Amino acid sequence: MCRSIRTLRPPMAPEVGDEDIRAAALQYVRKVSGFRAPAAHNRAAFERAVEAVAEATRELLDDLEVRGGGGGPPRHSSTRS
Repeated sequence: MCRSIRTLRPPMAPEVGDEDIRAAALQYVRKVSGFRAPAAHNRAAFERAVEAVAEATRELLDDLEVRGGGGGPPRHSSTRS
């Protein structure tokens, strides 16, 4: 597991923004690919992977039900449409 990725779900992180989600996705893709920064010929694939992981993370956080959390609206401040 990537030690620099912090827990993004409540109550560990009461409010999570898109920057937090993207940072976690970037760390994951870096770990899996073995590249801190991709070469020019891999940049597009790397960025697509970061965006896909970030979107999956947003969906996960939106769908998680934290018991005792009140069942309120999603806790991250996403700007997705």
